Order: sequence, then structure tokens, then C-alpha cells
Amino acid sequence: METRKALERAIHVERSALAQDLAELSEAQWAKASLCERWTVEEVVAHLTAGASTRMWRWLLSMLAARFDPDLHNDRRLAKHRGATPEETLRRFREVVAGPTGPTGHTAAWLGEIVVHSEDVRRPLGLVRTPPVATTTAVARFFASRDFTVASNTAIAGLRVEATDGPFTTGSGDLLRGPTLSLVMGMAGRAAACEDLEGDGAAILRARLRSG
Repeated sequence: METRKALERAIHVERSALAQDLAELSEAQWAKASLCERWTVEEVVAHLTAGASTRMWRWLLSMLAARFDPDLHNDRRLAKHRGATPEETLRRFREVVAGPTGPTGHTAAWLGEIVVHSEDVRRPLGLVRTPPVATTTAVARFFASRDFTVASNTAIAGLRVEATDGPFTTGSGDLLRGPTLSLVMGMAGRAAACEDLEGDGAAILRARLRSG
């Protein structure tokens, strides 16, 4: 799963699965708040389209124009790729399902992007999908190894993290244990994921996310 080709295939699979889940949403569902607190469901989807449509040089120019403010950069790219209606936003997302994985070569990070943002959308909508454990394990390993687009390594510092449904383990200290997808979401800063986690480390992670 760690090869770039395997990661790219996993990204395309998760994009396709999300597009299918979005096909029958109502206007109210598109406008619902996602777990990514700044954005609605529709805005998250537009953000994913932007990430799949922006090449490295365009990404760098956008970051420069935003004075390296990632929130401003993301909002501008999102606005560019959001449609006039939710149906158009979904159509634009479908057009990039099999497209490039992201603006940089950090393929595992862009797999994390689609996994996390898909869950950002599904949880508030009451939709359930668990990606293959190989997919979530690849993301968990990347997130545990460094802070990249999220402070994932910092979130679990000093904790012993163990997946209950796969091979992922890392660190030492107070135990943080649960499904790999929930561990990924916790490392990505989503406090809602702590409901699925157990061990003394779950309370520590929850406190960190609330204070952050």
C-alpha cells in the first residue's frame, strides 16, 4: 500500500465512493455544517476539487498571493471551484475523481485529504463508509510521522497509539486505542472521533484538540 501507485489508486477509489454518496443529497444536506468547522458539505467538496485541480506552480502562486495564509489560500481556491449550484459543484468534483492526486508529491498526504474530508462530510450526514484498512493505515502512518497539513504528529505526542482493526501502532505512553479511521480523524484534529477511542490517551487527545 505504501507505493505511490497504490496510494494514487486508493485516492481515486475514495473520491469515487464519496461522489456516489453525494449523488442524492438535498439542498439542506449540501448546506449542512461539516466536521471541518469553517465549511459546509458543499464547500468541503469544492475544496477537494480545488486540491485535485491545482498543480504545483499554481499552488505556489496562490500561496504567495495569500502571503502564505493557508486559510485564505484555501478559501480562494474553494471559491474558484465551487459551482453555482450544489449539482454543479458535484459535477466538477466528478470530473477530477480519476485526475491528479494533489499539487505536491506527498501522495499519502493527499490520500489523507480525501479520507479525512470524506468523513467530515459523511458523519454530519449520517452516512457510513469505512475505507479499506490498508488505506487508513497508510494515512495513519503518514500522519504519525510528521505535521504536514495538520498537526497530526503533535496531537499524539507522548501516547501509545494502537489500531483495533489493523496493524497500525506507534509511540509510547498513555494508551490511545480504536479503529484506524477514528485514529486518523483524531490526528487530523477532529474531536468527534474521540467518541470512538479508548484508553487514558483518549482523554488527553480530546483535551489537546479542544485547547487547540
